[in-house]
Amino acid sequence: MTPRQARLVRGVAAAVVMLAVAVTMGVRFAAEPSLLTLGLYGVALILSGTAIVLSRLGRTRVATAVLGGGLAVAVLAVLLR
Repeated sequence: MTPRQARLVRGVAAAVVMLAVAVTMGVRFAAEPSLLTLGLYGVALILSGTAIVLSRLGRTRVATAVLGGGLAVAVLAVLLR
């Protein structure tokens, strides 16, 4: 994979994760409003956005680690329910 392709793949993956987290946050927050829900999903959204920016800057390995962290936060939020 060329560096350009790697940046594109990481950016698209982060955008997909961001969209999934946003939809899940909206559904969960509509069902049961909670500051904890808003906070955990908000952190996951911020980390996904950070991964997109890092991918655009060419830091694909760091972006992958940040995206994994965002996914872990989202999974943790689901498990804490």
